[in-house]
Amino acid sequence: MKDYKKLSFWVKSHSFAKEIYKITTSFPKAEEYGIKSQLKRASLSIPTNIVEGCGRESKKEFKRFLVIASGSAAEVEYLLYFSYEIGYITESAHVDLNKKVIEIKKMLTSYKNKI
Repeated sequence: MKDYKKLSFWVKSHSFAKEIYKITTSFPKAEEYGIKSQLKRASLSIPTNIVEGCGRESKKEFKRFLVIASGSAAEVEYLLYFSYEIGYITESAHVDLNKKVIEIKKMLTSYKNKI
């Protein structure tokens, strides 16, 4: 059982999820159960799956949860792009958040390959 709080990619993904929660407060009320909800859930799924994987008994199980976290990161990457294209986030916010999610994806892949 690993201490997830010591994993740099968990720290980054936790911080990233908080940023997503903050930025989606400006989304239209009509998106409460649409893209806003999907973006929040997918972003929170990244650190949550890391935590769940850390609680598993084997490296194989842990690796499986890192794969799920990577999938959620890819989903967030697209949702950010879509949100930018329809004008829910600015270009600068998109660029900043996109860099962060790509970095998280790279970190997850790197760690997954070490296992």
